[in-house]
Amino acid sequence: MAFSKDFLWGGATAANQFEGAWNVDGKGPSVSDMCTNGSHATPKRITATLEPNTLYPSHEAIDFYHHYEEDIALFAEMGFNCFRMSINWTRIFPTGEEETPNEAGLAFYDKVFDCCLSHHIEPLVTISHYEMPYALVEKYNGWEGRECIALFEKYCKVIFERYQHKVKYWLTFNEINSGTTKLGNVLSTSTVKGYTGPITQVPDSMQARYQALHHQFVASARVVKYAHEHYPQFKLGNMICFITSYPYTCRPEDILEAQHQMRNMNWYCSDVQVRGEYPYYAKKFWEQNGLNIRMEPGDLEILKEGTVDFYTFSYYMSNCVGVATDAAETDGNIISGLKNPYLEASDWGWQIDPKGLRYSLNEIYDRYRIPMMVVENGLGAKDEKGPDGKIHDSYRIDYLRSHIQQMKLAVEEDGVDLMGYTPWGCIDLVSASTGEMAKRYGFIYVNKFDDGTGDLSRERKDSFYWYQKVISSNGEEL
Repeated sequence: MAFSKDFLWGGATAANQFEGAWNVDGKGPSVSDMCTNGSHATPKRITATLEPNTLYPSHEAIDFYHHYEEDIALFAEMGFNCFRMSINWTRIFPTGEEETPNEAGLAFYDKVFDCCLSHHIEPLVTISHYEMPYALVEKYNGWEGRECIALFEKYCKVIFERYQHKVKYWLTFNEINSGTTKLGNVLSTSTVKGYTGPITQVPDSMQARYQALHHQFVASARVVKYAHEHYPQFKLGNMICFITSYPYTCRPEDILEAQHQMRNMNWYCSDVQVRGEYPYYAKKFWEQNGLNIRMEPGDLEILKEGTVDFYTFSYYMSNCVGVATDAAETDGNIISGLKNPYLEASDWGWQIDPKGLRYSLNEIYDRYRIPMMVVENGLGAKDEKGPDGKIHDSYRIDYLRSHIQQMKLAVEEDGVDLMGYTPWGCIDLVSASTGEMAKRYGFIYVNKFDDGTGDLSRERKDSFYWYQKVISSNGEEL
């Protein structure tokens, strides 16, 4: 078989996109709780205060908080032996600055992890997945404030101690490299103090974003080092939004542009977290963009001491880049690019490129030589019920099948070290980029709609039964 007998098969979610119960049992507001709904045509907004008569989809989401037993049982029915989820920081520390953690929040995740383990499902926990206490945005402009490093450490030490016997695999920050993009202001660095408006129009300061990124690097390295010293059974990983960039043509200018894009989007952050140092071109990049990254003594040393054990990434699509000014553009995850004439696209304009996943796996493994895991991959689509009342999502099956086939080739033919696969949104949830329910990824349909209505009932799609066979055959039956 291509995949090892202990290969991790499962699915991925994020607390702020599916938990709901946003103010229940002592939870405080996070950045995501201040985001309204939106659509492909109309961007969601972030508001400095909650507005009346406005839908904030994370407030209820799909209410995993009250459905976790049912949902985890469905994951187990599919055959999951791994479930990627995140902890909501504001369930543990509602403002981020409390001296003692919120016991009700800790107890909730105890129940979730116990339920997973009772079904022989290994939790893979993202510590910070596109949310932080909104109080830290108001006080420190999010991660631009160095104070957040110590607050994040406190949070991590609490959850490490509490769940040391229940969780082995941890990821520090979700898609940390989204902080290199303007959209990262909201999603990752949370540098949005006082702003109300569309998330696509947040006043952008590269200085604030890259300073915030440095603070996230230091925070990640500190907690990785701490975990290695105190909990040797833990495995710590990074998480990168991997955007494969091809040159639009074979013009040398396009080749250089693609190389530049791969460096800035993909390697800048992972070099720090895997190699323990900024890449050689970082100082030139800072100079060219007028950035002054403030560091304190010991920062560079801790980056070297807190490198991760394995590399994880999301892969949805690829982009073309080049110097052409008349080329058509296409939408994408975090960033857009030039349209590749050889690829089809999803309903949301994301280009579908399974072979790009094989290419990416080889590029990453060639650079770092540590175990890898694809922790997000999937097709957002407008699922509609057929005459029989069922979801026949053959398009999703086709998408996932083609990507798993390329993973197999990367392992069998190329020799990469791949430890697991958790496709995104294994159950329908709120879209991070658009704030809508209509963009569905799940194997499980949730009766919840863009206007906030729906009874939250769960139904198996065709892809549910297909993925069940994939897992039971360890990827041989596709």
